[in-house]
Amino acid sequence: MATPFTTLQKWWRKTFSAPKTDEITILYQAWRNRFLWQRLRLWLWLALICLLSFTLRDIYGLFFPFQEFKNLPGLIQPRSLVINFAMLINILVCFALHKTQFGRHRPDLLFLGSSWSIGLASQLFATLRGFALPDHIGWSLLFLSQAILMPVCYTLHLLSQAAVLIYYFGVNTILGLKTPIPEHPEIYNVTFILYIFWFCTICDIGVYLYDRLQRSEFFARQELESAYQKLKVAEAKYRTIFENAVEGIFQSTPEGRYITANPALARIYGYSLAEEVTANFTDIEHQLYVDPSRRAEFVRLMEKYGRVSEFESQIYRRDGSIVWISEKAYAVRDEQGKLLYYEGLIEDITQRKQTEEELRVFFHAVSHDLRNPVLGTLMVLKNLLNSDGIGDKQGIGGEFSPLLPAPRPSASSHSSIPMPRSILERMIQSSDRQLNLINSLMEAHVSELQGIVLQLQAVQLLSIVEAAIADLEPLLVQNQATLTNLVTADLPLVNADPTQLWRVFSNLIVNGLKHNPPGLLLTINATPKDDKIYCTVSDNGVGITQQQSDRLFELYFRGSNIRNSVGLGLGLYLCKQIINAHGGEIGINSSPQAGATFWFTLPMI
Repeated sequence: MATPFTTLQKWWRKTFSAPKTDEITILYQAWRNRFLWQRLRLWLWLALICLLSFTLRDIYGLFFPFQEFKNLPGLIQPRSLVINFAMLINILVCFALHKTQFGRHRPDLLFLGSSWSIGLASQLFATLRGFALPDHIGWSLLFLSQAILMPVCYTLHLLSQAAVLIYYFGVNTILGLKTPIPEHPEIYNVTFILYIFWFCTICDIGVYLYDRLQRSEFFARQELESAYQKLKVAEAKYRTIFENAVEGIFQSTPEGRYITANPALARIYGYSLAEEVTANFTDIEHQLYVDPSRRAEFVRLMEKYGRVSEFESQIYRRDGSIVWISEKAYAVRDEQGKLLYYEGLIEDITQRKQTEEELRVFFHAVSHDLRNPVLGTLMVLKNLLNSDGIGDKQGIGGEFSPLLPAPRPSASSHSSIPMPRSILERMIQSSDRQLNLINSLMEAHVSELQGIVLQLQAVQLLSIVEAAIADLEPLLVQNQATLTNLVTADLPLVNADPTQLWRVFSNLIVNGLKHNPPGLLLTINATPKDDKIYCTVSDNGVGITQQQSDRLFELYFRGSNIRNSVGLGLGLYLCKQIINAHGGEIGINSSPQAGATFWFTLPMI
């Protein structure tokens, strides 16, 4: 529970202790010192003029006594001129100090010094003369002028007032002095105390409130200035990005006119200055697009979705040439939802479109010039293998001996070519391998351009894994590998394409067999993790380095320890494409001689 003493102690510490200051507070204190120093000079001039007026009054009163002074004690009248001269000297001294470095850096001390020198001068003189002088007129002028002209730092005003009043009430009481006025010899009465108390209180409250107001305004100005500086920096950064961006940046009205454009957009459109774009394009629909209906489609998508992405169109450049652009934009609306303008980015994709066209020609060439001949050869070889004339050691039309040349056929007859079954089987295997490579090559490039096309459905992961294992059983036996399937039937269903997912498991298993010696131990597992299924294909093989792991899923990357393989490094690349298309991630944890664990995630339903 707070006592009056603790409350007073907290107030004293808050008022007179050095507060913790921040940068803005320090700046305000510096501003307040400058303000006090400037106003102190004005106050000294006012005090000088005021004292001069009273001094002239006293000089005039020496020759022509004022009627108003007839009732004053004779002890006071001749001494007031001396007191005024003493205070004038004090003010002149304060003027001199005001111009020094001390006065500039410590205006607070100069304030107190000038105030005490004026307020206590008459008191000291009266004490030396053996009486008390209640100069309430002088105090009122002193305290009021300070409050009006220097309304900052109310603690200075409190100290200024306290010193004068403590001296008057304390010293005079201790010395037992009386006033020289016979009808009022006491140094104070209730009315006098109430007047002094409320006069000083009102002055101090006014100073306090003005000081708080100035402080709040100063802090607001500083924050505004800081925000303005940050805004200038942000605008400069934005301007730099706007001016130096590679993509075209624009703002356009719903009616089809460009509001702003950056230099990159001007270059895309064939102009040298951004201002030319805003000046020349007043009808985007007919001036820009080769197909004017593209603008209507752009507006329709904006109205429906509020944004467009990868909006590709052909446009006319300034010189009449046609290029491809891709637009990414969104609609800007006010608080009421009213459409203000469109804002977005434009990219020149002409080179990409040309590359895609060249790739389509390439795919056509691969399909017709490579794939179809291989398919034809494979069909012929399989037909030969299934014919009755082929045996393990018998050639077509007779026994085959590798040491004896085959008889030369006559020109008028068709003769058989001796061929052992094992050679024919190897030729079929080689053709199959070539066909797989061609298909993988085409698929890799198609997926890179167009992405993997998925047929998503609810899939039980165990059935996919079992199908992949069954299809690869001969290869597992050939490589003397042991595969353990830990996938259970109670796993949550996944949203996936079963065919593409089968390819992922098959590619990962085959990858382990190709990169490791016979006798490999493989383990397949899958566990729920958050809202996804975490799948792993692990082996106890030779492992790979971190440098290889970083590039393992790149197109055409092949490890250095592949056994008997002519692959192009497409399997893991396609795995990554398939998993990413499902919204999952794929990676590997491995180190040399410590095996490898391929992992990937799939979204649950």
